[in-house]
This record gives sequence, C-alpha cells and structure tokens, in this order.
Amino acid sequence: MRGKSRIRLFIGLAIALFAVIKYCASSDENPYTGKDQHITLSPEEEIAIGLQSAPQMAQQYGGLYPDNKYQAHVDAVGEKLVKYSIASESPYQFDFHLLGDSEVINAFALPGGQVFITYALYSKLENEDQLAGVLGHEIGHVAGRHSADRMSKQGLTQGILSGVAVGSESLSTTQIAAMIANVVNMKYGRDDELESDNLGVKFMIEAGYKPEEMISVMKILKSASGPNSVPEFQSTHPDPENRIEKIQEAIEMYKTL
Repeated sequence: MRGKSRIRLFIGLAIALFAVIKYCASSDENPYTGKDQHITLSPEEEIAIGLQSAPQMAQQYGGLYPDNKYQAHVDAVGEKLVKYSIASESPYQFDFHLLGDSEVINAFALPGGQVFITYALYSKLENEDQLAGVLGHEIGHVAGRHSADRMSKQGLTQGILSGVAVGSESLSTTQIAAMIANVVNMKYGRDDELESDNLGVKFMIEAGYKPEEMISVMKILKSASGPNSVPEFQSTHPDPENRIEKIQEAIEMYKTL
C-alpha cells in the first residue's frame, strides 16, 4: 500500500508541476496596461470566443432591445471611447449591444470586444457621461484581457487541484485545496474590476466625458443592490462604496497628467 501511495503522490505532483510550468511559461506584458500576464490565448482566439458566445449571452438577457434609437446611442458612446483611447490600437473588434432585459441591472464584456448593457441599467442612467462610465469600464475589461487572464488562472488552479486529488487519499485535503483556489480566483476578479474602473476613468477623460459621473454610476449600483447585497469578500465585484474611493484617486491622478 505504501508503494501505491508513493506512486499516487508522484503522479499528483507531476500533474500539478506541469500546470505551474505551463502557466509560468506563458508570461507576457499586456501592451495596453503594462501589466505582466500569463495568457495562453491569442487575441484572435479571444475575438473568436467572444463572437461565438455573443448570441447566446444576448438570448439570456432577452435579446437585443428593439429601439434602434437607444442602440445607436450606446454605439455612439462606445465608439467614441474606443476612438480616443488605447483600445483603438488593439486588434479587438468592439461591438456594443443594448439588451432587452428590463429587470436585471448588468453590464459585461466578452473576450475580444463584445460589450453588453441591459436596458434595466441603461434606463437608470441619468446622462451620457454615466453611460460612458459603464462602457468605459467594460472596454477596460477587454483591453486588460481579463477574461483570457482568468481562463489561464482557472487552468492553473484546475491543474493543481487535479494533482492534489490524484496524490492525496484524503477527501478533506482536496476540498480545502478547492476552497482556497476558489478564494484566489475571486480575488483576481476584484482586482480586475478595480483595474477596469481605473481604465474607464482614463478613457472617459480622453474622450471628453466627466469622469466624476462614474462615481454616480457606483451610487446607482449601490442603491440597486439593496440592503441584502452579498459581502465583498464573497463576491467577484468590490462593494461600490470601496470602488468610489479608488475611482476618486484615479480621477485625481489622470487629471494631473
């Protein structure tokens, strides 16, 4: 039995080590943020994933909103943000979609430039600058390659978990490892959100919008979340109140440049 345990441990370590080596070997600097990332997907693959996933994601939120006037408004603001930001230098194909869902307040971006905002959120915005704040944040996710980055990180943690499962005969050990990996991935999500806020402020200023209106967006989101919102530690999104402080710092920084 001891021999079999050693073999299991050796195989488990090999699986985990392979996952770590593969992850570390993919290190590269993001030309749009200057941040070192470990991403195995090419920009072309990101674009393909986004285009393939876009119809399904739109369907989940009631399809596209039928009013072409509102859609044109979203397009115009999104395209202006891209035109005057570093996003215009990227290979990504930015498309902006107003979704028909009138109940779920949400905005999100797929890899490669597919950006979505629900009518429920759009209808709560009070001016074009606030819309620019929402779209600028989502453009930041694309430029930051956050989806591709997370896919790579999940591949790493999955490889390590597989190694632990193979090498350990203890179910509790595997469960603890899975819990730790989940917390780590959630932290990555919060960092991505804060970076996108920062980039969104930069894009707004470059396009001539008032970045202070992103703070107003955070207040709208805070109000919409209600008193029973999920604590920040258990969420991939930072609490809007905590994001406001970082947004204010970004505004002060970019306005002095």
